[in-house]
Amino acid sequence: MTDKIQEREEKVNLAIEIAIKVSLIAVVVVISFLIAKPFMAIVLWGAIIAVAISPLINNLEKRFGNRKKIIIAITIAVIAALVVPTYSLSGKTFETSQVVIEKMKEGHITVPPPTENVKEWPVIGEKAYAFWEDASKNLKTTLAPFADDIKKGITKLLSSLGGLIGTVLMFVISMIISAVFLIGSEGSVKFYKDISRRLMGDKGDEWAELSTATIRGVVNGVIGVALLQGILSLIFMAFMDVPLAIVWAVLIMFVAILQLPALIISGPVVAYVFSQGSGTAEVIFAILMIIVAAGDGAIKPFLMGRGVDAPMLVIMIGAIGGMMLMGMVGLFVGAVIFALAYKLFTFWMAEVKEESAAQETEVQEA
Repeated sequence: MTDKIQEREEKVNLAIEIAIKVSLIAVVVVISFLIAKPFMAIVLWGAIIAVAISPLINNLEKRFGNRKKIIIAITIAVIAALVVPTYSLSGKTFETSQVVIEKMKEGHITVPPPTENVKEWPVIGEKAYAFWEDASKNLKTTLAPFADDIKKGITKLLSSLGGLIGTVLMFVISMIISAVFLIGSEGSVKFYKDISRRLMGDKGDEWAELSTATIRGVVNGVIGVALLQGILSLIFMAFMDVPLAIVWAVLIMFVAILQLPALIISGPVVAYVFSQGSGTAEVIFAILMIIVAAGDGAIKPFLMGRGVDAPMLVIMIGAIGGMMLMGMVGLFVGAVIFALAYKLFTFWMAEVKEESAAQETEVQEA
C-alpha cells in the first residue's frame, strides 16, 4: 500500500513538474512572439527579397568580385529608387490636392463637355452624358449634393498617402535586412536547411530547394511584374501630369498582384487624360498604358520558374489576407507565404501518394 502511495505521489510530482515546465516554455514563447510580432512582416519580406535576388548577386560576384560592395551598392540604389520618387511625388500630390480643393471651393475647375459618343456607352450612357454635361456647365452645383462624400474621400486619400509613405519606410528597412541576410548568406542557407531537415526529415533538402524556387518564382513572376507595371505607369502618368499619379500607380500594382487586369485602373486614367486633350501625346500615353497593362501576360512566363504553379486564387487570397493582417507589406509577403503554404501542402500530398504507391507495390510483390 505504501509503495502505491509513493508511486502515485511520484506521478503527481512528475505531472506538476511537467506542467510547470510547459507553462514556462509557453510563457516564453508567447512573450517572444509578442515582442517579435511588430517586426515579423519586415523581417519576412527582407528574407524573401534576399532569396529572390541572391542569383543576381551571385552572378555579379562571379563577374566583378567583392560580394559585400555589390550588395551595399544594390541596397543603396533600391533605397534611393524608393525614397526619391516617393518624396517628390508625395509633396506634389499634397500640393495638387490642396489646389484642387481650393479651386473646387472657388468654382474655378472646368470640365470639358462630353462628346455624343458618351451616349452610346452601354447601360450608363444616357445618365453619364447628362451628368457630364451638367458638370461641364456648372461643376460646383453638380457636385454640391456629394460635397460631404468628396471631402471624406479626399481625407481618406491623403490618409492613405501617409500610410504609403510609412510602407516605403518599411520597404527600406526590409531592404537593409535583406542585405544583412545576403552578406551572411552561407550561414543563412545552412540555418534554413537545418530547420528544413528538422521539420521534414529526409525530405528537408528537397523542400528547401522547392521552397526557394517558389519564393523566387512568385517574387519575380507576380510581384516583380506588378512592381514593373506600377513603376512604368507612374513614370508615364508623371509625364502627363496626372493628379495623384502615385496613388493610381499603387492601385495598378495592387490589382496586378491580385492577378486582375491592370486596365481596371489604367483605363479610367487614360479616359481622364483624353478628357483634357486628344493630341499625339495623349495617344502615345494611351498606347503605352495599354502595353503596360497587357504586358504581364508576355513577361510573366519568362520570370516564373520551376515550382510556381500556384493557382491565381491562392495568390489572390494570400495578397488580400496578408494585407489585412500586416498592412501594405502583407500584400507582398502574404502572396509569397500563401503560395509557399500551397506548395507545402502539395509536397506533403505527393509524399503521401508515394507512400501509398510503395505499400501497394509491397502488397503485390507479397
